[in-house]
Amino acid sequence: MENEKKTQYTEEGYQKLVDELQYLKDVRIPEIKVQIAEARAFGDLSENSEDDEAKNEQGKLYSRIAELEEILEHAVIVEESADSDTVSIGCHVTVTNLNNGKTMPPMKIVGSQEANAMRGAMSEDSPFGKAVVGK
Repeated sequence: MENEKKTQYTEEGYQKLVDELQYLKDVRIPEIKVQIAEARAFGDLSENSEDDEAKNEQGKLYSRIAELEEILEHAVIVEESADSDTVSIGCHVTVTNLNNGKTMPPMKIVGSQEANAMRGAMSEDSPFGKAVVGK
């Protein structure tokens, strides 16, 4: 499907998703399998809340894995350029109010899926991002 929307990520943001997916596959799946095996050892599955809980956790885990695989399939890594004279995804921006000289904390411009204002990552689609991108 050529009309599918690609989502932009910085190299760091993309790598975090890859790392999470790898962790879920390499660590969490084996852990859940052990939990299910232990729960089944308790006997009667019709009244076994441990088995139900482990299977629910397994369902959430497989759902997250599918979600991450879908995200990564449609991800586009944006090249971060240190030489650029204009603000784009991957740039670190510091804004200073020229009237009073106050400076905002530095922000990194990221794709919309990576945004986290509390950690200084502002989406290119946010009002702040729209105000500085291309400047």
